[in-house]
Amino acid sequence: MKRVLTVLAMAAALAACSPKQTIIRTEVPPRPAGQEDMIQFAADPIENVGIGVVGLGMRGGSAVQRLSFVPGCHVAAVCDVEPDRAQASFDYMNAKGVQPAVYTGDEEAYKKLCEDPNVDLVYVCTDWIHHVPVALYAMEHGKHVAIEVPSAETLEACWALVNTSERTRKHCVILENCCYDFFELTALTMAQEGVFGDIIHAEGAYNHNLDPFWGEYWHNWRLDFNQAHRGDLYPTHGFGPVCQALNIHRGDRFTTLVAMDTDPFNGPKHVEARTGEPCKDFKNGDVTMTMLRTEKGKTVLLEHDVLTPRPYDRMYQLVGTDGYIAKYPYGQACLRSEGAEQVDYQNLGYEQVYEGQSLNDLMAKYRNPVLTDELVNMALKVGGHGGMDFIMDYRLIYCLNHGLPQDMDVYDLAEWCCVTELSRISLENGCAPVEVPDFTRGAWNKVQGFSYAFAE
Repeated sequence: MKRVLTVLAMAAALAACSPKQTIIRTEVPPRPAGQEDMIQFAADPIENVGIGVVGLGMRGGSAVQRLSFVPGCHVAAVCDVEPDRAQASFDYMNAKGVQPAVYTGDEEAYKKLCEDPNVDLVYVCTDWIHHVPVALYAMEHGKHVAIEVPSAETLEACWALVNTSERTRKHCVILENCCYDFFELTALTMAQEGVFGDIIHAEGAYNHNLDPFWGEYWHNWRLDFNQAHRGDLYPTHGFGPVCQALNIHRGDRFTTLVAMDTDPFNGPKHVEARTGEPCKDFKNGDVTMTMLRTEKGKTVLLEHDVLTPRPYDRMYQLVGTDGYIAKYPYGQACLRSEGAEQVDYQNLGYEQVYEGQSLNDLMAKYRNPVLTDELVNMALKVGGHGGMDFIMDYRLIYCLNHGLPQDMDVYDLAEWCCVTELSRISLENGCAPVEVPDFTRGAWNKVQGFSYAFAE
């Protein structure tokens, strides 16, 4: 429960930072005439989905390989500004008897891929700044899109994706693999079955020391982004799974956000080590904390830290009226006791806690419906962050094959990504509260409870 105390301490700090601060309002543009919401939208089924993968670096190259194992689809085209990367993905598929079209040579080669009649789904794995332009062009040319995280960086981009998806009636899916981690999937099922009572608070994070990786990113674009921007720049790994547990856009919505950060202590050092020049304009703090509150009075705490040497941690904690579960820093659950227990005030850890094998035994009773034996075996064989990447891809294609609503829609994408700009707005205004826009424009209460769609 240590992080619950962190929330209370942070709230006190924020009150001191911005006493009686008026909330900063954000615009919700009216839905354009003729458009309808995409809640539970289902497109016509596609028996064999032709996929065009744009961006073939670390994520895109591995996506091509994973998708070659997913039933009901084929890699129809590949695209990268670097010809050698495009050739490498072509060679991989060619060795498996498939010859995808290759588009390369310039930064607009993706347009030809989006115009390819053999492509049904554009799978976007570029650097962050190209996510939105590729996705918008793809939808405008009749393609469904799936976008790597973070899928958008600004409110303007989020609204552009929402409006284009609504107008074109094309899926716009965020590729949030952490929603398919085995632990998160099982904890979600436990929450849905009432094991923890009502979920009233959740925590998520992206705490990942990127020191060894700064030289691996193409032209170091990720470090450049942290230098140029302030806020939670990578919120969705921690945020997405807890939003599902809180039924966001399926009976609840976020209303208010507040952020706080440290000064940039380590960031300038990384830039100076790379360039040999002094860095005096690094924007992002080493640690950013963001709190959100929902329409129904529930809260979320997010953290972002890619610059300190603490261990990898997505936090992932669910706090309910009758129980608690966490994956980080180690797996643990605590359920309300049925009877009174002998309490020793000298022993502050007297709760009935499930850890190790007892936690495994408890979670084994609540298998997520997505996790069939066949899919689990395939995921463990193909891999991708322990299998969760493959499960994400499988569900994306399965829903397209059967004409079903996607697990994650364009409103989830917008809500999970808008934290980046909203946290910046809060930070630049003395940690002021900021209104979270309703990307559904009132449709957030249309469906009650998160669920997966399956073919009958």
